[in-house]
Amino acid sequence: MSILSKTSKTRNFLSKNGHPGRWMIAGLCGVLFSLILSIGLGAVWIPPSVILDSLISFTPDLIEHQLIHEVRIPRALTAALVGAALAVAGTLMQGLTRNPLADPSIIGITQGSALFIAIALAFFTNLSYWLLLGWSFMGAALGAILVLLFSVVSKEQLSPVTLTLAGAALSMLFSSLSTGIALYYQVSQDLSFWFAGGLSGAKWIHVYILFPTVVAGLVIAFLMSRSLTTLTMGNDIATGLGHSLHLVRWLSLAAVVLLSGAAVSIAGAIGFIGLVVPHIVRSLVGVDYRYILPLSAILGSFLLVVADIGARMINPPFETPVGAITALIGVPFFLYLARVKGRSM
Repeated sequence: MSILSKTSKTRNFLSKNGHPGRWMIAGLCGVLFSLILSIGLGAVWIPPSVILDSLISFTPDLIEHQLIHEVRIPRALTAALVGAALAVAGTLMQGLTRNPLADPSIIGITQGSALFIAIALAFFTNLSYWLLLGWSFMGAALGAILVLLFSVVSKEQLSPVTLTLAGAALSMLFSSLSTGIALYYQVSQDLSFWFAGGLSGAKWIHVYILFPTVVAGLVIAFLMSRSLTTLTMGNDIATGLGHSLHLVRWLSLAAVVLLSGAAVSIAGAIGFIGLVVPHIVRSLVGVDYRYILPLSAILGSFLLVVADIGARMINPPFETPVGAITALIGVPFFLYLARVKGRSM
């Protein structure tokens, strides 16, 4: 295939998009609305006027103002950052492995983070958030590298369903090891938070940890967007257009580790955000990752903030694990995709 024909094919491939700018504006408006709703809703309803007043002129003596600044705002921001991280990590994994069923929570990355957190809790005491983040990164890296190596070594002979089953087996292995460590070293109660997934304990320190890490991961992902788009067209075309496959894979893998590792260390094993969001986004804007990645971040933020609102409102004043809310959405979607993709193999 000549360079001219490759370029023409690439242009035709990228020309199919559905007004991404409009969807991004709509998504940002949805995120802003959901953040306001998240700050207002809870065991105590806080009107928007009080929220605005606390932002303009914070009064420490008012309990509602303290609740907004110390509890509601950091929780809402944490949900938005975690949602964006998980959605973009899932989008990257689907692009790298060309597997529409890929998701950090399904193919072992999330469970790898949880395993290393279990090891850290079992063998070390008084761990800071930053140290937990480091252990989570190592676990995410292990899971991501194993999945990517499995995909590369297979030389594209595996179907998406087969690769997903391999990732599911890896997830079960990591989960079993995590459970065994937790029971043997009696840290089950401490580890139960990461297994369930939740945002109830979100504080400003979590925002301070998440923000630079997630931004770094997003920047790397956005820089790889054009290369990922050509990679989905095939290795030959990507190489012919001057893209280094190894560089694209390892930089994208670094972004996945940063994003999923940070998300799991703060919010636990929240699944299916990275599975559902990329498919919705591709149906809206096409196949160009220059649009898919930023819109995935926006939609992921919106979806997890809304899920966190549901976790608080289903059984007040008690909280439902937000991981259970996302699973209610993601499991039927996953089964549908597995059925459709299985037929096409």
